[in-house]
Amino acid sequence: MLGQYRTVPRRALAATLDIVAIILAAALSPSCAARKPPEVSRSDFVLDTVCSVRVVGSKDETLLDEAFARLRAVDDELNSYKPELQVAAVNAAAGKAPVAVSDGLVSVMKRDLEYSRLSDGAFDPSVGPLVKIWGIGTDRARVPSRKEIAAALALVGWRDIVLDESAKTLFLKRAGMAVDLGSTTKGYAADAVAALLRSRGVKKAIIDLGGNVMVIGSRPDGKPWRVGLQDPYEERGSLLGVASLVDETMVTSGVYERFFESGGKRYHHILDTKTGYPVDNGIMSVTVIAPRSFDADGLTTTIFALGREKGMELARSRGVGAIIVDADRKVYLSPGLSKDFEITDPAFSYAE
Repeated sequence: MLGQYRTVPRRALAATLDIVAIILAAALSPSCAARKPPEVSRSDFVLDTVCSVRVVGSKDETLLDEAFARLRAVDDELNSYKPELQVAAVNAAAGKAPVAVSDGLVSVMKRDLEYSRLSDGAFDPSVGPLVKIWGIGTDRARVPSRKEIAAALALVGWRDIVLDESAKTLFLKRAGMAVDLGSTTKGYAADAVAALLRSRGVKKAIIDLGGNVMVIGSRPDGKPWRVGLQDPYEERGSLLGVASLVDETMVTSGVYERFFESGGKRYHHILDTKTGYPVDNGIMSVTVIAPRSFDADGLTTTIFALGREKGMELARSRGVGAIIVDADRKVYLSPGLSKDFEITDPAFSYAE
C-alpha cells in the first residue's frame, strides 16, 4: 500500500509529448503560427509536489487562479501531515471518538474502503503506522526492526475504520491507528480540477500533478495527447513508451519513485500490508489509464500489490487500461490497450 505524497513526488514522470508539435508550429510561417489557439499555463508547488495546469483555447488567467485554489483546498482536506488539519485530528482520536470530517474526506474514504474490500486489504488506507516507521521519502528513512514492523502491522486494518456517511464522521477503532490518504489524494485533486475547468467551458487542457496526468479533450490539432511512460531503470525523463490519451488520465506507481538503500539493498515506498516490507514481486511499475484519476490512483497501488495476474484481472473487471513492467523489461498490456500504447525504447519488449 503506497504512502502519502511527501518530499519527493510519488508518481512517475509522465511528461506530455506535444513538444514536437510546438516546435513545428514555431517553424511555420507567421500566418500559420498566428492560427495557434490561445492558451494559459501555470506551475506551482501544491500537494507537496510541482503541479501544472495548461488550458488551451483561452487567455483567462482566472481559470488558473480557480484551479490552484481548488488544489490547495484539497490539500487542506486530505493532507495527513499537517497537525492542524482534519486527517491528523482523526488519527489523534484513534480509539477514542469519531471525528467530524468534510464531504471530500467522506468521499475519498468511501472509495478507499471499496478498494480495500476489492483487494482484500492489499490496498489499505490505515497503512499510516507502517509509513511512519519506514520514513521512505524523508531524511529519516531506515529499515525498522522486525519488532517495530510487527507492532505497526498490528495497527493496520481497514475493517477497523468506521465511516458514518450520514453523520459525516470517521473513527479508527484502535489507539495508534492512522490513516494515510496519499494513494488517492492527487487522483481526487485531478478529478476536482478537471470538473472545475469543464464547468467553466474548457474543452482542452492538461493537468499534471507531479506526474499524475489528466487530459481534457484532445490536442489543438484534434489528435490525442501523447503522454510518456518513465523508464524505471533510467533518470527521470527517460521514456520506455508513449500512450495516446483523449479525456483520460494516466497514473503510474513504480519502485524507482521513492527509495533508499541500506546494506546494499534498495527499499522502495510501496509497502506490503501483509509482510510490512516493500512489495517484492518482480514488478517495476504499474500504469493505469482510466476516465477518472481517483480510480487510476487507487488501482495502480492495488494492482502493484496484488501482482501481475491478479492485478490484470482486477483491471479487466474495472474496465481500465493497465501497463505492467517487470524486472525482465517485459511490458504487459491489458486487452485493447495495444492501439493506445507503443514501446519506444528497444530495451523493452511486449510480453508474449
